[in-house]
Amino acid sequence: MSNSNDKPLKKVCIICAKGTIEDVYAALVMTNGAVMEGIEAKLFFTFFGLDAITKRQMKKLKTATIGNPALRMPGNIPFPTLLGALPGVEAGVSAMMKSQMEQLDIPPVDEFMELITAGGGEIYACKLAMDMFKLKREDLCEYVSGVLTIGEFYEMAGGEGTQIIFT
Repeated sequence: MSNSNDKPLKKVCIICAKGTIEDVYAALVMTNGAVMEGIEAKLFFTFFGLDAITKRQMKKLKTATIGNPALRMPGNIPFPTLLGALPGVEAGVSAMMKSQMEQLDIPPVDEFMELITAGGGEIYACKLAMDMFKLKREDLCEYVSGVLTIGEFYEMAGGEGTQIIFT
């Protein structure tokens, strides 16, 4: 693997700022893929992405049904945004998405984080977002290595061969 400079990718630092199923899983899949390739991986959750690592929310992630132009119904029919505003639609679409992921043997969020950390990956929370949402360290799941400022995260990310990805 190589980055845009054709130098070996040694470290990847992924920032997840959104809390939808599709955004959280994109970050988890990329982080786990890096760990499996032997690349040092750090995952940083900020703003609404904190839902993925907050004990009370991590199993309640939803798919965005409003303002999601890529959302499709069976038969590859575009999903009407207006339909997403109806009661129960977001929950139904989210349940369908989770069911499809389960059929593909994609682990739930907490199991994915366990795989990442067991493989040497690290998971962090953003201090600013934690303060904004009045969250405490004890609100976070066991797989979070710490709470960092963005400056501390960037310092940790430093070095040649590092790629920072914002999802």
